[in-house]
Amino acid sequence: MPKSPPELVIRPLEPDERADWEPLWQGYLKFYESRVSPETTDMLWRRLHDPNEPMFVLGACSGGRLVGIAQYLFHRSCWTIGDYCYLQDLFVVPERRGFGAGRALIRAVEQAARAHGASRVHWLTQEDNRQARALYDKLADRSGFIQYRKIL
Repeated sequence: MPKSPPELVIRPLEPDERADWEPLWQGYLKFYESRVSPETTDMLWRRLHDPNEPMFVLGACSGGRLVGIAQYLFHRSCWTIGDYCYLQDLFVVPERRGFGAGRALIRAVEQAARAHGASRVHWLTQEDNRQARALYDKLADRSGFIQYRKIL
């Protein structure tokens, strides 16, 4: 009989946990074949812990190890009184995918958004990210919109 993974705990990450967080952040960037400068990573970590910033980070911990992260932010909308919550980054270490960490992180972001008074949680993923989309299709509605971007 396969052994089930240790219990999952979702909680905000503390400023002294950067050494645990950074490999997951780098894993997320690698998954999306992206890079950011060390200065950007430093600024991100500071923003995630600055009470004057609308940015936050949650960690999924199992067996005393960080196995997933969710980074989200609140922003205004022209369409609602309440802010929107953008789940910008979600990453679970490959060996723990399919065991509920991604779902638990999304649910925790939803809970934080409700507590904030947000009217919506939204996120993006790549079209070919089939494993993530299989989960997302169970948790949310596809908007039907296509994202365009212009790098400045």
